[in-house]
Amino acid sequence: MADTTTFEQSVFIDAPIAIVDQTITDQELMHRWLNPLLKCEPVGEWSSQLGSQTRFMIRIPLLNPTLHSQVIERQEGLVVWAFDGFFQGCDRWQCQPEISGTRLINRFEFRMDNPMVAFGFQAFASKLTRRDMQSQLQRLKHVAEQYYAQSELL
Repeated sequence: MADTTTFEQSVFIDAPIAIVDQTITDQELMHRWLNPLLKCEPVGEWSSQLGSQTRFMIRIPLLNPTLHSQVIERQEGLVVWAFDGFFQGCDRWQCQPEISGTRLINRFEFRMDNPMVAFGFQAFASKLTRRDMQSQLQRLKHVAEQYYAQSELL
């Protein structure tokens, strides 16, 4: 079996945990910060509750590699999607309270059992994935803070 790879990054968000949690798990909000090359489709009705399932497809013409995921841990401020496909692993989103907001930690832990896929990832996509995670966190921060500012006006 292949070795496990872990990427972990975090961002401070000037919003309470409830807002950050909703930004992570609400389908409409998610599509505002998710990488535009990814398409996320629910299996059945959209939900982020324990056991709910989704498909994440990478929009690569002719290939469209897909990860099938299922929520395996869930509480306010924590959601963990386990996935299977060309990778196996989990994507953990955890909120930690800070004095003036929330620290969001994204931990992406995975393995690739196919040596050709693993080689291709290490050679071409590893650095890009790290950069994309950071960009995605910055987009999520922006969406959450904007959503929080709008919710305070209501």
